[in-house]
Amino acid sequence: MKLIVLTGIPGSGSTTILNKTLEMVDYTHLNYGDIMTEIAIEEKIVEDRDELRKLSPDTQKVIQKKAARRIKQKSESANVIVDTHCTISTPSGFLPGLPAWVLEELQPDIFILVEANPDEIIYRRLSDETRTRDVERVKDINLHQEMNRAASMAYATLTGATVKIIENHDNHLDHTVSKMVDLLK
Repeated sequence: MKLIVLTGIPGSGSTTILNKTLEMVDYTHLNYGDIMTEIAIEEKIVEDRDELRKLSPDTQKVIQKKAARRIKQKSESANVIVDTHCTISTPSGFLPGLPAWVLEELQPDIFILVEANPDEIIYRRLSDETRTRDVERVKDINLHQEMNRAASMAYATLTGATVKIIENHDNHLDHTVSKMVDLLK
């Protein structure tokens, strides 16, 4: 069984690609934040997902590790794609989305980064009325994608996984999904 980590900055189209790909492959989709929320609710630590970020860092680390363990267990009987953040852009800098204690438990096979041109990402963010997104400049988007590349290679070094970058350009969704499907076979 395979365990795949899929990531892309907001507006890269990773969710769109994932949803289309899941129509064509036999993989279980797990969202890392959803699994963390399930665990925290089961343990009566929070009542909903929005309360997770208010927990102490130590409590969050424990839940992160338990989520990784749960995801790994699911990957022992099914192919799994984990949808998560490679890095998180915060006012004080970039935060790793998959710290060492998560990677130790998770041990994925492949990290897939979905990327797009900054102008495509800006347009997608502005067009998405379902979300409230931060406005970023081209250089900020480039930096975030570069940080994702660097972080994913560090993650791969720690786990022995490979890293694949898939470009998702406007009007090429079918081609991009085809690349994903081929990679997951």
